Amino acid sequence: MTGLSERAAALVTSEPLMAHLATSVDDRPHVAPVWFDYAADRGVFEVLTSGRKLDNVRENPRVALSIQKDKRGQAQWKVTVLGTATVVADDDAVRDATRRINRKYGAEESAWPENELVRISVGTATVSEY
Repeated sequence: MTGLSERAAALVTSEPLMAHLATSVDDRPHVAPVWFDYAADRGVFEVLTSGRKLDNVRENPRVALSIQKDKRGQAQWKVTVLGTATVVADDDAVRDATRRINRKYGAEESAWPENELVRISVGTATVSEY
């Protein structure tokens, strides 16, 4: 599979939602919320991160990403992705992603300059609607 199905892409781009990025190093899981953007034309998720998540990606690029829409505490749908993460070293790409993702979530375009760009290529994806 390259990227998400049309249905999954429509769900994850419908509004600003939190995703949970799961990383692992030394056989220990680490899950943390992240802001994200999905680039359908490239079939990749982009997240900006630092700290433990970034260190884990560098050690083990296999990750999972979970995005869920709730309404009053009741799940409406979820998209779960298993993929491979890459830390992007291109300064222009990092600036563009920082502006785009921060704007999406209502933050100043230059907020959190310490974050680095991670792209997640979709290996498999599942969609559940409730």
